[in-house]
Amino acid sequence: MKSLIKAVAIAAVLAIPAVSFAQSNQPITRAQVRAELVQLEKAGYRPGAGTEAHYPDELQAAQARVNAENGAASGYGGVANGVSQSGRPGVSAADWNAMYNHP
Repeated sequence: MKSLIKAVAIAAVLAIPAVSFAQSNQPITRAQVRAELVQLEKAGYRPGAGTEAHYPDELQAAQARVNAENGAASGYGGVANGVSQSGRPGVSAADWNAMYNHP
């Protein structure tokens, strides 16, 4: 009986990660498709404006721009867009002496 409980516990522990990574199988809505198309058009993709020979290249380039924009806004990784300076004291020598030199 103990081995059965142990086997069930091990199976449950192994099954939990598989369930947590499951994706939803719900189809996307028309609103989601239109929002993605608008986002691609803002990134420079023009359906019907290019030639059929360059269709995949134009679409993939626009998708790469959208992915770059979404990646920059996600807050994970990427390049920091800040400026920093170093090598200059934050407190002047006169202020430093006034704080730490006691008579």
